[in-house]
Amino acid sequence: MYIGIDLGTSGVKVVLLDESQQIIATTQQTLPISRPQPLWSEQNPEDWWYAVNLAMLALAQQQNLSAVKAIGLTGQMHGATLLDKNGHILRPAILWNDGRSVAECAELETLVPNSREITGNLMMPGFTAPKLKWTQKYEPAIAEKVHKVLLPKDYLRLVMTGEYASDMSDASGTMWLDVGKRAWDSSLLNACGLDESAMPKLFEGNQITGYLRPELAKNWKMNTVPVVAGGGDNGAGAIGIGLYQTGQAMLSLGTSGVYFVVTDKFTANPQKAVHSFCHALPNCWHLMSVILSAASAVDWVKKVTGMADVQTLFKQIEQSAVNSDAIFLPYLSGERTPHNDAYAKGVLWGLTHNDNAVTLAKAVVEGVSFAMTDGIDVLHETGVVADNIALIGGGAKSAYWRQLLADITGRTMEYRTGGDVGPALGAAKLAQIALHPNEDLANFCQPLPLEAVYQPNLAKTEFYAEKRVKYGNIYQRLKGI
Repeated sequence: MYIGIDLGTSGVKVVLLDESQQIIATTQQTLPISRPQPLWSEQNPEDWWYAVNLAMLALAQQQNLSAVKAIGLTGQMHGATLLDKNGHILRPAILWNDGRSVAECAELETLVPNSREITGNLMMPGFTAPKLKWTQKYEPAIAEKVHKVLLPKDYLRLVMTGEYASDMSDASGTMWLDVGKRAWDSSLLNACGLDESAMPKLFEGNQITGYLRPELAKNWKMNTVPVVAGGGDNGAGAIGIGLYQTGQAMLSLGTSGVYFVVTDKFTANPQKAVHSFCHALPNCWHLMSVILSAASAVDWVKKVTGMADVQTLFKQIEQSAVNSDAIFLPYLSGERTPHNDAYAKGVLWGLTHNDNAVTLAKAVVEGVSFAMTDGIDVLHETGVVADNIALIGGGAKSAYWRQLLADITGRTMEYRTGGDVGPALGAAKLAQIALHPNEDLANFCQPLPLEAVYQPNLAKTEFYAEKRVKYGNIYQRLKGI
């Protein structure tokens, strides 16, 4: 058996996998998030560990973990976890959806003019490097004490194993990695006043990074097993549903929205804010477009309209006969692809007396879908194109939304059983792959069982194309206000 631990933004999920890759059990714990100032988004790393320990203890109560052979880690990317020389936390972790470091992005691109060539990415406030630059400027007493910088899941690894280690896919989102060479870049580190000694050791996602501490193994009623490098949440999510070959693609409807396509070489389109990262397996890369508010925007409209839950929201949208011209710009936390605009705001436009809670909810779901389609289009400008797209993430549970995405994008969507588990499943699979180094990857990266296929309704595709033009015009006309 193998365990995958996923440190998400809203919670921790743990998956127990058997040798045939069947999910035996899952546990989860919620996490708080702090937004003490506009554009800020932070979490306490101690909360991460508390939630992971609770989830593991719950799993140990449900299942006999003595047969577990390895643990894989995954989680939210880009978060700056700052530690002193004793491994103590210096401040709350600054998260992926934090937008405070816009000015620092410009400074770093000036300091390292070829940063886009090295990383394949625009410097964005969500990434790790500008967060360090911000800390040096506004919290110099803390910056002076920084001994190590870890990504969120790698802080868990430190507590679990005592090792400072990371993987290529997660490290790609720091803006300190030469993504083509799969190595730390000294010029980017120096621009942040750091050197390689402040960085964790790099591993491929299917390599062993250390071993579970004996005291934890005892508490969790398991053996002192290897802890495998794992991957960033998107790389691991792709492995979870079997994406490891060039041209395979997925659309992830989690807190953020991600379009992900596998490539066999380093390719980039940074001008349109497309991300170019290492994949969670050796000799493999991927392109990714990201919107910052996907399922989280649906959760937001659920709360403001007072609906009981997301399932009720989608049911009411499907049953409503009211047509509305309302358009929603889902920039509740700013935006990445294609705008790279931390100051972009959420907008509801075109409201009339006929609008109500249901039409507002529908506009939000459509707006997120328009944003996802923008991301798909600019990624495809690289020449890497996928027609069949696998849907994963909590938002993909809605059959209505799956069909809507097919209609708006004009592309075939596939929904596979277990796709909502995503990154935790991929982390467990990477743990399994690590213990079978000489076996064919195809044995471990089989696609999940196909549950449904959604073909675009061409009449609706044409209708939504017109609405999407208005959607794009609204952003351009409001930009800078």
